[in-house]
Amino acid sequence: MHANSADPGTVRPVTAPSGTDPHGTDTHGTDTHCPYCALQCGMTLLPSPAGGDPEADPESGPRPGPGLRVAERPDFPVNRGALCGKGRTAAELLAPHARLTRPLVRRAASGELEPAGWEEALDLVASALSRTRETYGPDAAGVFGGGGLTNEKAYALGKFARLVLGTSQIDYNGRFCMSSAATAATRAFGLDRGLPFPLADVARTDCVVLVGSNLAETMPPALRYISELRDSGGTLIVVDPRRTRTAEQADLHLAPRPGTDLALALGLLHLLVAEGRLDGEYIDSRTSGWPEARSAAMAHWPELVERVTGVSVPELRDAARLFGEARHAMVLTARGPEQQSKGTDTVGAWINLCLATGRPGRPLSGYGALTGQGNGQGGREHGQKADQLPGYRRLDDPAARAHVASVWGVDPESLPGPGRSAYELLDALGGDVRALLLAGSNPVVSAPRAAHVEQRLRALDFLAVCDVVLSESARLADVVLPVAQWAEETGTTTSLEGRVLLRRKAVDPPPGVRTDLEVLEGLAARLGWEKGFPADPEEVFDELGRASAGGPADYSGITYGRIAEEDGVFWPCPEQQGSGSVHPGTRRLFLDRFATPDGRARFVPVMHRPAAEEPDDEHPLRLTTGRVLSQYQSGAQTRRVDALNDAAPGPFVELHPRLARQLGAEDGDALAVVSRRGRAVAPARVTSGIRPDTVFMPFHWGGEGRANSLTNPALDPDSRMPEFKVCAVRVERAHPQEEPTYEPNGATAPGS
Repeated sequence: MHANSADPGTVRPVTAPSGTDPHGTDTHGTDTHCPYCALQCGMTLLPSPAGGDPEADPESGPRPGPGLRVAERPDFPVNRGALCGKGRTAAELLAPHARLTRPLVRRAASGELEPAGWEEALDLVASALSRTRETYGPDAAGVFGGGGLTNEKAYALGKFARLVLGTSQIDYNGRFCMSSAATAATRAFGLDRGLPFPLADVARTDCVVLVGSNLAETMPPALRYISELRDSGGTLIVVDPRRTRTAEQADLHLAPRPGTDLALALGLLHLLVAEGRLDGEYIDSRTSGWPEARSAAMAHWPELVERVTGVSVPELRDAARLFGEARHAMVLTARGPEQQSKGTDTVGAWINLCLATGRPGRPLSGYGALTGQGNGQGGREHGQKADQLPGYRRLDDPAARAHVASVWGVDPESLPGPGRSAYELLDALGGDVRALLLAGSNPVVSAPRAAHVEQRLRALDFLAVCDVVLSESARLADVVLPVAQWAEETGTTTSLEGRVLLRRKAVDPPPGVRTDLEVLEGLAARLGWEKGFPADPEEVFDELGRASAGGPADYSGITYGRIAEEDGVFWPCPEQQGSGSVHPGTRRLFLDRFATPDGRARFVPVMHRPAAEEPDDEHPLRLTTGRVLSQYQSGAQTRRVDALNDAAPGPFVELHPRLARQLGAEDGDALAVVSRRGRAVAPARVTSGIRPDTVFMPFHWGGEGRANSLTNPALDPDSRMPEFKVCAVRVERAHPQEEPTYEPNGATAPGS
């Protein structure tokens, strides 16, 4: 834990006070954080002489932009100055020609999106939401958020849905990211915080098992911790069906069939039991439920696990020995084991492995989940998730409802109950849900069974989208509201470590652009709530702290000033009422007890079961999906940066040489991947780094190469996570008329 070095009553200015130019740009630089993944790397934004004049005549062509460039920030402890290509080019999307700068309204006469004024656009959205509620009831209006929204936006969006609209129909795309790991961690430990320890601990442990994560491409600056681990004599085990750039760093690479990670974890626990590599004292003193979990593991003997997973018995024994003999060891999971219809049980099996060997709650050891989206952690803590209230409180908990209602000044009975999970909400569009407010998400590309989701969006009576760019989803909207970006507004995010950080405003947004908080303030006022939705992010954060007080994710002792002074504050950090002291924040969880009623971690017995969809004669292969180094999530932003497009210009189908020979295909040939839900066409990429029975596609693109046209929306029964990581497919040569073509990635929006 680190001590507080700041006066808690003093708020440091969010931009350096030394000077700004006429356009609001800090001339001495602004320390902030990257807008992309949950690593939330520190960076500094500096004026760029190549940026040009933001007041240049728009008639002469696109304006050059606000003139910001990204510089390294070596003093931030997580990335220590290192940035990936996405972070280094993040300022390019701030240029007005790369994004939306005026509201768009779909005109009845033309059927097209055309420029409009803000008052007209907000009036249309408010009128449509009000009309929908009055005609069909509150739950006919839905809200869908994003894991990239700041804590303040996520909090305000959940409050807007439950107070202004009175709807239970709110969820967010973070359901597609971390829900299985969150559910499993809560089930075992009583609390979910992606990493219950600082990322720096990874470099100091003795053995890391990295399950379904390709850090080298998804979070490159974090790879240094793995390098430091190995340089100090530690061991890395990577579990992945592909030999990724990360797997190439491993001392041992296990390549199971997609969808069999659960059996693999159970098989390793079986071996640890059989070889006597358990921590009996820890099991007795700090856990409950071991006999049942032990019995489940013993049903998964090595030879059975080899048949299920394709991982050989000698490899299983090597992995169990390396992990079991290590003095300190960690298991870190990511989307691989989580994005399955049994993702909660799969993560639970890896947690059982850690508990049986005495890892969680001990220094330099334990279990952690590598959160993906920029605010994936905070986004699920403060109320935009279907079943949660701020502070990671349960919406069906009477005490939680009473506390939050008291902060909001309403009757607890007026708050709606839990609603549908993300895919279930999208599937209901055009049926029970007739109007949708979509903020910071692009489900036309990112959702499973994406062609169906696109049809449901088209079936709505009304769709309003708040976004920075005209994404594939925004193009379907009746009203598009252009909102400010990360460098144009202040707000907090919570990193994968549980470190609450401050993204500072560095420059004013272009004329015609408003913040999401301003949008919600304007809509709430039109719908009868003149107060309660301030546009000032610090005011929202202060209220968020009061609403979270006493909850599992307690932010009540965190202020903007503390974050700025301390390079972030780890939650839980309660306000110390009347004590005269300041809580230091909680860098490491569970050192004394777990967050369960009895303080013990819980083993949960789990058994392997097949994926929701197994290969057959018509679809004999398994498809798995993921990310590439130079694109991010649905690509709505990164596909507008030339350098990133040059590095990763489009989708591809990764396949083994043996399968390529069977198809008569070579690198670059157009292939069609076909599932029971759709067809996607992309060039072949032949590599021996993938299993012969598996193909891989990245999911950053829409159109003909949309990987999520294929994926299975089968849901985990506990987390409601869709099964992105495995479905049955066949691969065939594409028809000549199917040669893949892609829309220009930097296409501008009408009226931009």
